[in-house]
Amino acid sequence: MLLKTKSGRVVQMPTPDEDAAIHAGMTADADARELDEQWFTEAKPASEVLPTDVYATLVAKRPRGRPKANETKVFTAIRLDADLLEAFKATGKGWQTRMNAALRQFIAEHPISR
Repeated sequence: MLLKTKSGRVVQMPTPDEDAAIHAGMTADADARELDEQWFTEAKPASEVLPTDVYATLVAKRPRGRPKANETKVFTAIRLDADLLEAFKATGKGWQTRMNAALRQFIAEHPISR
């Protein structure tokens, strides 16, 4: 059975026979057990059982998203002809980067006199 996630990723779910084989393998492994109420009652927080440096590394706040580029882009709003915009969008993902390159090429070929 195929399952589609919210992000659009498709996951192949195991068949009943595969699921039974997985369960049998877990049951046969003494180190793989189902966690019960007793386990959760006796469990300790990671901060108490891990070395301080390891715990700090695991919980360190990392900035979200990709790192900032050395040269960041500037947001702007411009008015363009609809057909021009659609032509770039029709080229698929990365169309803004290609539009940026086209404008850069135009500037190189038509230097602006100041």
